[in-house]
Amino acid sequence: MITDKELVKLIFGLKIKYLRRSKNLSYKELADKTGIGLSYIHEIEKGKKYPKYDKIIQLAEVFGVEYDSLVSTKSTKHLRPILDLVKSDFFKVFPLDSFGIDRSKLIEMFLDAPDRVNALVSTLETTIRSYHMTQENFYLTALRSYQNIQNNYFEEIEKSIVQFKKENKLKTDSKLTTKKLINLLKKNNDISIDDRSLNTNKALNEIRSFFHHKKNILFLNSDLADEQIRFLIARETGFQYLNLEERPYETRIIDASNYEKLLSNFKASYFAVALLLDESTIIKDMNAFFDAPKWNPEFLLSLIKKYNITPEMLFQRLTNILPKHFNIDDLFFLRLHGSSDLNTYTITKELHLNQLHEPYTNYTDEKYCRRWVSIEILKQLRMSKENEPYLADGQISDYHNSDNAYLLLSIAKKNHKNPKEGSSVNLGLKINPQLKERINFLKDPKLPTKLVHTTCQRCSISDCVQRAALPIILEKENELSEIEEALRAL
Repeated sequence: MITDKELVKLIFGLKIKYLRRSKNLSYKELADKTGIGLSYIHEIEKGKKYPKYDKIIQLAEVFGVEYDSLVSTKSTKHLRPILDLVKSDFFKVFPLDSFGIDRSKLIEMFLDAPDRVNALVSTLETTIRSYHMTQENFYLTALRSYQNIQNNYFEEIEKSIVQFKKENKLKTDSKLTTKKLINLLKKNNDISIDDRSLNTNKALNEIRSFFHHKKNILFLNSDLADEQIRFLIARETGFQYLNLEERPYETRIIDASNYEKLLSNFKASYFAVALLLDESTIIKDMNAFFDAPKWNPEFLLSLIKKYNITPEMLFQRLTNILPKHFNIDDLFFLRLHGSSDLNTYTITKELHLNQLHEPYTNYTDEKYCRRWVSIEILKQLRMSKENEPYLADGQISDYHNSDNAYLLLSIAKKNHKNPKEGSSVNLGLKINPQLKERINFLKDPKLPTKLVHTTCQRCSISDCVQRAALPIILEKENELSEIEEALRAL
């Protein structure tokens, strides 16, 4: 995160670089005219140094500008788009270093074509506004991209888990109960648990937890299942053990305008899931799952019971384990919410590794394909009379008019506050020769194969009885293709 003081240096350096280039002065020529050292001018332009008053006067004289115009954070038309970007929340908060991007080189690239940068920034702003993307959407997308770069496996956090267990004399595969986690948090960080106060205020009913850093109290919503409580305590342990200072204190992040907070939340959540699902043990479980000749969705439910976790935690952990230990990195994770009338479905969380897979979130209110098992399983759960909290299923999704096919694993659960609503978490593995060789049950005829598409508006399957909307986008594309073909014929 860039500070205001660093921002002032950066803006000043931008102006000096721009003015030097405008005057066609080399670094040496500027150094000779001002008496400022050559290396010091380099540091100024990179935004690392800020000269004293007398040196700024000399620079202003050489460039033929007023002193105030140099030290102001405002600028001319040519530099304004770049400075607006530099002064924006995105540039101040976004950790470019995490993506291997050097700020000074990025700015230098902008300086080479300021008019194009202005057009680019305007285009991005218009696109974001048109598709109703918020700053939170942008930061979440950036976080998912960061995970993709790392193949969603973070060696340092995994090592910190090993070290944490060693320091607390925990067995590698030990199952941590809620009581044990509470005791560890109290012993290591002097943090107490309050599971009553949150529920006394109706406005806080949707908040699962809140950490009061001054009182050292972790407030938990009493209306939570044991596996959710274990995760929240383990996550707070992660915040403390990883020493993540720029962090959210509530579970439902109220202010998501800070990328650093989202990143810290991700790291602490990663720590929690990795702590509760031991790496070596889950590898053995997945080997057993993949080696089985028969398709058995109940095995996924048995893992949930074994580790006392939620379906989302299981699939999230598999997005760490599969790329690292099974070389399965063409995958995606989706969380899908179904409305009470089972007519509206929304993707509320997603992660794509290696490429943007199908399906993915769209911001144009298109109807997702009703042939997905992730939607079908929500309907099955609604009709189920059993008291089981979860339902697991899967399918091979063969995409219409495409070479892509995916093994899609899905687990659904009802909303405990409104049983008519539900959500499914889904793990999609792209079917390629390597996956066919590794997963034995892909050949099992009991694993259904369905012809699917992304959304109804883009689908050309003519006999689909589950269609929720007409293929208007596809028809428009076909109409344009016919026009192009007719023009070529002329």
